[in-house]
Amino acid sequence: MTNFSFQASREWWSQRWLDLLDSYRFKKRLERARNYARQGNILGIQFEGAKVSARVQGTEPEPYHVSLFLEPFTDEQWGYVIETMSQRAIFAAKLLAGEMPPNIEEVFTANGLSLFPFTLSEVRSKCSCPDKANPCKHIGAVYYQLGDRFSEDPFVLFQLRGRTKNQIIDALRELRSAHQEEVVSTEPETISSTLDNASSVTSASFWQYQEPLDPDLVVIAPSTSSDVLEMLGAIPLSHDLADDSDANSSEILMNYLDTTYKQVAQQAFIAAMNTAAS
Repeated sequence: MTNFSFQASREWWSQRWLDLLDSYRFKKRLERARNYARQGNILGIQFEGAKVSARVQGTEPEPYHVSLFLEPFTDEQWGYVIETMSQRAIFAAKLLAGEMPPNIEEVFTANGLSLFPFTLSEVRSKCSCPDKANPCKHIGAVYYQLGDRFSEDPFVLFQLRGRTKNQIIDALRELRSAHQEEVVSTEPETISSTLDNASSVTSASFWQYQEPLDPDLVVIAPSTSSDVLEMLGAIPLSHDLADDSDANSSEILMNYLDTTYKQVAQQAFIAAMNTAAS
């Protein structure tokens, strides 16, 4: 048997998986599953494509056989997902470095998919033990161990959906390389066109634009809210400035600044309209 210990802190994707299991209402069964995982009752765990197979030692001499899998995405769905990943540099960079972007789910939801199952019923699992409940403690033990596998290698989660780490990385590299080649192939023509245009512009006229602006392309609108103040939040007044007898000193000051902000915005709007009309 292999020793197993839960990590003190987990990556967010691993915790999401365990939160799914912790939503199970039979808490005593979950406690026995955690004990099985801690005590090394999982004798072996391996992937067969997108399917997880494990042997878990129970009370009987022969270990029980556990299988677990999620509904894999189709080739077409994975194609859309990886294309979306490649278009966002931060996603591609982190995945190529073996890290899981914190908002990776956006890539899947943008394509009408969900990386994580919503309920335990979406996780297809089976155990050879006589327990009719699902998950039984043997399946639960495999759930917990997978949580640590996810922490060690986030691509295991993708494998449950039908793509291995190498498949995703190779596809990302291929798409990124194709995109770079496309950019490089258009650069000479773009640079040549830019230089031709630049040669006809003198330094004296570079900052001037003599043609009238199309009114439909110019939109002047007043500010409707003090977004900057909202982002900054309450002002932390020092003890010297704050009135101890008035707990709302900061709020009063914020209201004053909000009024001032709106007045200034209105004056700027009027000045812009007058300039545009002249």
